[in-house]
Amino acid sequence: MDLPVSTYALLFPAVSLLFLSYTNRFLHLSSLIRKLHNDWVGNHDNLLLKQIANLRKRLILIRWMQFLGALSLFSSVLGMLLRVFGIEIVSAYLLISALIMMCLSLLLLAKEIWVSGGALKIVLKTLEDDLKKEERMKTK
Repeated sequence: MDLPVSTYALLFPAVSLLFLSYTNRFLHLSSLIRKLHNDWVGNHDNLLLKQIANLRKRLILIRWMQFLGALSLFSSVLGMLLRVFGIEIVSAYLLISALIMMCLSLLLLAKEIWVSGGALKIVLKTLEDDLKKEERMKTK
């Protein structure tokens, strides 16, 4: 398989955009966790514990997304170097592994997006329960 060096560079724009997205997600979650922690210290609401547990899952997913994205970029760069030095078979396998790791990173992104809906479900369920309690109180 004869791949030009430019083929390996195709991952560079995608990886930089993904890292920007992943980092923004990470920073947002970390500030949200700090806020929830301060709220927890103030009133020890069990709802906050559920939200923090959800955020913990999301942080783990984001770290793995970042790790696989970094390995993907590293494999692509190493593959480019080996291609330049004429070691084509190994460089092709490195490109394949870079693409696989990028796919895994994107799958984890999809899972993290799915899990992020869980935090909203927790809040919505609590609001629904509170509304039901209010309605029952009004009917009594």
